[in-house]
Amino acid sequence: MRRTDGDALSPPLPATAPAAPPAGTDAAALRRLLPYLWRYRARVAVALAFMVAAKLANVGVPVLLKHLVDAMDVKPGDPQALLVVPVALLVGYGLLRFATSLFTELREWVFAKATEGASRRIALEVFRHLHALSLRFHLERQTGGMTRDIERGTQAVHSLISYSIYSIVPTLVELVLVLSILALRFDPWFAVITGLALAVYIAFTVSVTQWRTQFRKTMNELGSRAQSRAIDSLLNYETVKYFNNEDFEARRYDEQLERYRRAAVKSQATLSLLNTGQQLLVALSLVAMLWLATQGVAEGRMTLGDLVMVNAFMIQLYIPLNFLGVIYREIKQNLTDLEKMFALLDREREVADAPGAVPLATADWTVRFDHVDFAYEPARPILQDLSFEIPSGETVAVVGPSGSGKSTLGRLLYRFYDIQDGAISIGGRDIRTLTQASLRAAIGIVPQDTVLFNDTIAYNIAYGRPDATHEEVVAAAKAARIHDFIAGLPLGYETTVGERGLKLSGGEKQRVAIARTLLKNPPVLIFDEATSALDSANERAIQAELASAARGKTTLLIAHRLSTVVHAHRILVMESGRIVEQGTHAELLALGGRYAQMWSLQKSGAGVVL
Repeated sequence: MRRTDGDALSPPLPATAPAAPPAGTDAAALRRLLPYLWRYRARVAVALAFMVAAKLANVGVPVLLKHLVDAMDVKPGDPQALLVVPVALLVGYGLLRFATSLFTELREWVFAKATEGASRRIALEVFRHLHALSLRFHLERQTGGMTRDIERGTQAVHSLISYSIYSIVPTLVELVLVLSILALRFDPWFAVITGLALAVYIAFTVSVTQWRTQFRKTMNELGSRAQSRAIDSLLNYETVKYFNNEDFEARRYDEQLERYRRAAVKSQATLSLLNTGQQLLVALSLVAMLWLATQGVAEGRMTLGDLVMVNAFMIQLYIPLNFLGVIYREIKQNLTDLEKMFALLDREREVADAPGAVPLATADWTVRFDHVDFAYEPARPILQDLSFEIPSGETVAVVGPSGSGKSTLGRLLYRFYDIQDGAISIGGRDIRTLTQASLRAAIGIVPQDTVLFNDTIAYNIAYGRPDATHEEVVAAAKAARIHDFIAGLPLGYETTVGERGLKLSGGEKQRVAIARTLLKNPPVLIFDEATSALDSANERAIQAELASAARGKTTLLIAHRLSTVVHAHRILVMESGRIVEQGTHAELLALGGRYAQMWSLQKSGAGVVL
């Protein structure tokens, strides 16, 4: 067989939960897998019982075959030959063959729930953990490589369980039964030769497999890199087209494929070496066993049926002996894949609920930034000693040049990151003392860069509140001034938007995002350039709807175009992470400072990027 491969502000609390120790070793990975199987222990016991029954039937086949051959001591052409055919032995032979398959299938049927259940629980745990990791992790990750690691790790769960219950234990049971029969029924040398061959075979397989594992790991890593390169290029399809860089992307992808090819060839060469060595050991052991058997028949110590039985035993042992090498190689590979997936589970949460965190429950939705310092990287501070307040039910707008830290305010309020110093509070409660789920449930955001799910328009709008009725979805779409556009589509609300919403224009995506947030209807709103992709007519129409939606809600309005913030209760002007001016639109114009300069430039039509 050929194989292939309402309190006062609280002090800052720890932002991260302790990480689990890394897997590190094969034994550690297996220990982490066992609890997922423990809940299915009853099924494991039943499956093992069926496995033993299958092996007993399988070992009984050569014994029955021996008696069948010995009973056929008739002369050719004898008219009475058919009368001496042992019909009972023939029927028994067939029944044993059927029983082997029957018990094997019953074993797999009983244990399928355990295998699939354990795989499902691990995959779900990884999925939940990935969503719990910080925004920094998801900005730095390579989607293709990570998804491939998860796919391989989930498949490794299937394989490890299957190999342990379906292969390793059954093989050991069959070996013990066969060696016992050979030692007790015939010459003990039969058992000695088989045992020695097995020991040498296992030692050879383990040593060579450990040596070639490095090549397999390299091949997997290069495969993940190639996958990441391909997915990254496809996700940026339009950018590739804009710059006519199809050939450039193909060359970059081919470079990764070439590295993968070289690693795969080297891995296959070492696999061929392992296969050849294994077959040589098996062939030598078979020759030695048959030589002993033929000597026994020639000397009268064994019958022809004994020779047939020994040969049948060797054929039956050949498959599990051969498969032991496959099992070990696959287990090593699967443990490597499993460790990679567990490494994702071991990734420390940069932002985690503090011990004793409580749900957000308040009637006061005042948002306060109190002497906040923040930096994505230590050498690059973003916010410096920033303090301001958004009174409950009021709208505060933030304007300023790109890179001044405006969008960072929304990310910190959402607690995508934790601040280095100071405090952010809602209703007088430091947000680090609250559960993240309750905090984010109270906040709705229309981000500057709108990304939609590759699903229908109705699904994307309803994502703001999944239990919303279709009528509520339509009402939100009307408020966002996108209902007429949707109604004009052949499939209406069932129109799919494509990967990341690429089938829609920037303005259409932004209006879907606005509808989604309006449907959520939270007490705190963040509009981060919510109308930047809209034309002037649509922007003016939607501004009235947004103002209506923000009425009575605590709203943070981040904008480039000053015309969208003139009605805010207060306007903050930011530069280099600090507030340099604040007041109403009229007060800031009267001040004649930075805001007045920006307003003058925009009003005169000179334009400025803010």
